[in-house]
Formats: sequence, C-alpha cells, structure tokens
Amino acid sequence: MTQPCAGQIPVVVLTGFLGSGKTTLLNHLLHRSGGSRIGAIVNDFGSIEIDAMSVAGQLGDSTVSLGNGCLCCAVDAGELDEYLERLARPSARIDVIVVEASGLAEPQELVKMVLASENPHIVYGGLVEVVDAAEFDATRERHPEVDRHLGIADLVVVNKVDRVPDAERERILGVVRGFTDRAAVVAASYGRVDVELLLDRKPVGERVGQLSFDDLHHHEPDDAHHDHLHSAYESLSFSSEVPMSPRPLMALLDSRPEGLYRIKGYVDFGAADPRNKYAVHAVGRFLRFYPEPWAPGESRLTQLVLIGAGIDVPALEKELEACREYAPQAGAEDEHSMWGVLRYVQEPEGD
Repeated sequence: MTQPCAGQIPVVVLTGFLGSGKTTLLNHLLHRSGGSRIGAIVNDFGSIEIDAMSVAGQLGDSTVSLGNGCLCCAVDAGELDEYLERLARPSARIDVIVVEASGLAEPQELVKMVLASENPHIVYGGLVEVVDAAEFDATRERHPEVDRHLGIADLVVVNKVDRVPDAERERILGVVRGFTDRAAVVAASYGRVDVELLLDRKPVGERVGQLSFDDLHHHEPDDAHHDHLHSAYESLSFSSEVPMSPRPLMALLDSRPEGLYRIKGYVDFGAADPRNKYAVHAVGRFLRFYPEPWAPGESRLTQLVLIGAGIDVPALEKELEACREYAPQAGAEDEHSMWGVLRYVQEPEGD
C-alpha cells in the first residue's frame, strides 16, 4: 500500500548551469535547515546522508567530508533510484532529499526519473532552477535550452542579484517570468532563499502533514535577515471545522495561481467521504491526495499551509473560504463529486 503524504520524503531536484550557485544554495539550506536531516545526491557523483547541523559548510562540488572519512562515488543517472532507495530507508531518518544535478544535466529527465520511481517512501518535491543574474544573457546565448528549463521549473531562484543594478534585476526577473509556467520566482544573493520554500521544519507545535504552523511562522533573529536579501515569500495557514466541498476545491487547485509553490495539509470532505481525511501534497504543478482513515475520536478539521512568491494571500484565502460546505448534510455530496479528487490519488501497489 502506498504510504500517505505525511510518511513520504520529498525529493527536490536542484538544477542550473555551471556557476549559477547551486552548491551555494544547498549549503545555505544546510546552515538554515533548523535541524532537518538532508540527504543529498550531489553533482551526479556521490550519494551521502547529511546531518545538516554537523557538516554544513563542508559540502564540495563532488564530495562531502564526514567524521568517518570521505565518500566520492562516480554515479550515472541510471543509478539515481538506487541512491534514492538508500537515502529513503526509514533507518536513515532523512527529512528531505536534494538532488543537485551537474551543470549540464537535463532537468526534465531527472524529474521523470523521480516521478517514475516505485519507492513508496519518496514523493516528488519540485524542480528548482537556479540562474545567474550577472551572466543571464550570456548563459542564454551559450545555452538556449535554459528557456525550456525555466518553462518546466516549479521554483526559479534568480541568484547573484547583488551583482546587477536594480533596473537590470527587474528586467531579468521579467524575462524569467515570461518563460515560466506559473512557477514561483524569487531573487537571491549568495543562494540565500527562505528555507520554508524548500524544507519542512522539525515538528514543534501542531502538525499539518510534514509542516508545522509554529515552524512555518518561525522567525530568525534580526541579524539573520541579511541571509535572504531580496528573497520574499508569502504563506497562508487555513483551517476549517466545516468540511470542504470537493468540486470548488478542485476547481481552485486545478487553476492555482502563478507563484503558488507548495500546498500541504489535510482536507475533510465531509459527507463526500465520511471515512477518510485526505492528505494533500502539491508542489508547482504536481498534486497528490492520500486518503487516510479518521482515527476514533479525532477532530475532523481541514488544515492547509500554502507557500508561494508573489501570491495574493487575501484573495486566495477568500477562494478557500468559498470552498467550505456551509450546510453539510448526510448525502449532500454524492460519490461523483469526489472524481476530481480521485484523479490525483495514487493507485495502491498490488500485493
């Protein structure tokens, strides 16, 4: 049986041409992971379990130094699933896996490999494309395929914006947005993006899937704000004791706005399926629901966290409010109303 979203490890594919700042961004995630354990498959060379707090800053282009030595294994793309299996085993206690591709890798192929994996412990966590603002035009001239890569990304990090004038930065951001398909686009210096865009914090308070409301709204000390200069994201925490109506919610999810990068949580569909709550995991255009039986005595709530860049939070909240089933009655939602949801439920594996 396929495991629910809360038990799966997101696999984030990190791509970008040589020199764009992928390793710098990954090292920033290690420093700011908040204790999350990151498994990394780095530059198509080596797979290693990384304790973010103990090795941050020691990550090189092809090796990771650990207390018990150094691992540097040549690996081709065909071995990716083998390394995912190693990192995703429960005993590894990994919270997120980052695949940092080489500068000449084909992002689409890596995404296909992650999506094609039959490993029940992982789930696609999105394609992050890093571009160098200072070399943006030159990179596009040398590698015209960057335009296509932008078109399939879920999150684009326009890095090194500190090296270009403000007007040039805005021009580049506009060009990038013109090539993306509803992706979130953020500007950054030194790869310093808000880690909530990519990592789930360790549990502190009330849980929503792998996200915690307390963790999501955790703020770093004032002197740490410089670490994400120019980077911005918005988040929305939505909770409802009233069940959600499947049809309007699916209409919202199927047409989710540009820049809405992640959605996680649980949905109560009330009379449409009184036996199950539905864990939801969305990143970019990827969407999955995972039905889970309600526990005896469990409070029946819908709890969602939505994260993006440039999203209209009040408008989005209003749309979610409109999805409530304000007058729920037994049988008010027939089985056909769940068809839109069931399109995104992964088929269970055979015995």
